[in-house]
Amino acid sequence: MVKRKTALKIRKAHRYLGIFLGIQFLMWTISGLYFSWTDIDEIHGDQFKKEVPNQTAFLDLLGSSELKIQEPIRSLELLDIANSPYYWINETVLYNARTGAKKIELTADEAIKVAERYMLSDLELDHIQRIETVDDHHEYRGRPLPAYEITYKSDENLKAYVAIENGAFQTVRHRDWRWFDFLWMTHTMDYQGRDDFNTIVLRVFSLLGLITVFSGFLLWFTSSPTIRKIKK
Repeated sequence: MVKRKTALKIRKAHRYLGIFLGIQFLMWTISGLYFSWTDIDEIHGDQFKKEVPNQTAFLDLLGSSELKIQEPIRSLELLDIANSPYYWINETVLYNARTGAKKIELTADEAIKVAERYMLSDLELDHIQRIETVDDHHEYRGRPLPAYEITYKSDENLKAYVAIENGAFQTVRHRDWRWFDFLWMTHTMDYQGRDDFNTIVLRVFSLLGLITVFSGFLLWFTSSPTIRKIKK
């Protein structure tokens, strides 16, 4: 039978582990409940976007041989930028598909028109700003820069992002997404990029959580009257 002194040590270890890990266990539970009760499409902001973006068809486009391009073409994509056709070539440079002129970057007015193809028509523009850099915690992290951040008048603090380099619509961010992002950070315990499940902090807390559970089983085993009767 386990000595009383040993049982007290197990009880003390279990109690302090519970206090130390309790907040993180609470965050895991709260975030898990939030994830299971939310619609991921709404988190992505689909309710603010058109179901099918307006598709534009163009005529009288130049052939690739008519463009003044020095390097071989590895990829070519036709883009609609403010109702004008552009070739996005080798994922590095834009050419007007009708004039062959090289386009350096998107203007703010063009970015607004690009966003209008994707966002609901009844949304009212608040302001637009250019962003050159973002940190690891910014809601636009991991996407092409520079970009235009387009803010709409909304209780959701709604923003859309359009890449300046090629005029591609990138993403939508709003209040519920930001809550999801914060809770996802607490769930994965990746306080830098959010998506790394191999952080040291997560590993340590997972192991300590396992130890806490086993110490609880051990505590029950050492203090259970039923076990004592069986051993006698």
